[in-house]
Amino acid sequence: MWKTWGIWLSLVVIVGFSGAVPRSAAAAESAFTTKAPRAILMDAATGAILFQHNADELVPPASMSKLMTLAVLFRAIKEGRVHKTDEFTMSVNAWRNGGAPSGTSAMMVPVNTKASVDELIQGVTVQSGNDAAMCIAEGMAGTEAAFARMMNEEARRIGLVKSTFANATGLPNPNHLMTARELAILSRYLINEYPEFYPAFGQKEFLYRKHRFINRNPLLFLNIGADGLKTGHTAAAGYGLVGSAVQDGKRLIVVVSGVEKADQRKDEAAKLLNWGFQSFSEVKLFDGGEVVGQARVWGGKIWYVPLAAKDDVMFTMPKYPASQKISAEIVYKAPLKPPVKKGDQVATLRISSSSSASAEVPLYATEDVSKGGIVRQGVDSLVLMALRRLAL
Repeated sequence: MWKTWGIWLSLVVIVGFSGAVPRSAAAAESAFTTKAPRAILMDAATGAILFQHNADELVPPASMSKLMTLAVLFRAIKEGRVHKTDEFTMSVNAWRNGGAPSGTSAMMVPVNTKASVDELIQGVTVQSGNDAAMCIAEGMAGTEAAFARMMNEEARRIGLVKSTFANATGLPNPNHLMTARELAILSRYLINEYPEFYPAFGQKEFLYRKHRFINRNPLLFLNIGADGLKTGHTAAAGYGLVGSAVQDGKRLIVVVSGVEKADQRKDEAAKLLNWGFQSFSEVKLFDGGEVVGQARVWGGKIWYVPLAAKDDVMFTMPKYPASQKISAEIVYKAPLKPPVKKGDQVATLRISSSSSASAEVPLYATEDVSKGGIVRQGVDSLVLMALRRLAL
């Protein structure tokens, strides 16, 4: 343990010898409380979690899951498989089940009429049109069911491990579920991966044919720096909101879900964002490339490989009190066997503070480790066997 920047920082190493890598203990509860049944506040730059409450419960996400619909579309546009000038036809199915006859939020595209991909994006981000989402799904995959499979594949690629998708809209389905944490992760991904598309989430109005749609995200109309992302509501899901805001160059992402009234999602999300901006600041724990610890290499020419992060290790933590305790754990799955190449990701640095803040940073080998001689490999094998027996 050592003291730096008025912060006590302790570093331990956790090694998993089989199965899943163990997770660190939950961070201490912060002083902030929320009326929302589920909520999370994330620092967009680092991914640090500043507040969480029931953030891993799988629940209906309603229209907030349209963020995944757009993630699939944005990737296709970026890769040149779809263009914003392409036109998709509003099918009878999409019009009847997601358009005006459905009685749900709709972009009001007439049946059998073509709409450009650019218009459909605005129909989703501003109006939350179910017809627009279904039209995108059918235009890209033929059927909404086929598009839902694309959504699940993209979710796993992005790193969402719990969420499951059954449609493009978020309309009720028992197999359509997300967590607050994964909504925040998805939002951060969209902000970082598709900056050219992100302004659509902050568009306050959309004029289409004879309609003037006002963005359903109430945070956009508050003076808090909000510029996205999405609301949602069904009877089963309650009212929810995933939003993002920037103040003094710092971006936060908030998710609240399951509240009973529309005003509550606005109030709880705004309170959480304001609390985050007022209460947290960023500090640098390690320089990029600085060795922060070691991992044991079994049967290697050397016993330990030094570990470092590629970039500066930044951590968002409470401004007050000035003295905070930070725990940093190096976690990796053993046995780590050679060859290990310089630049291989072999461990994770898990950081938590005495408040609710937590973050994970990948650690990389800073040098090559080749296989050791027969004697070294034999000795390490015996030691490893003994450790495994002790762990039983």
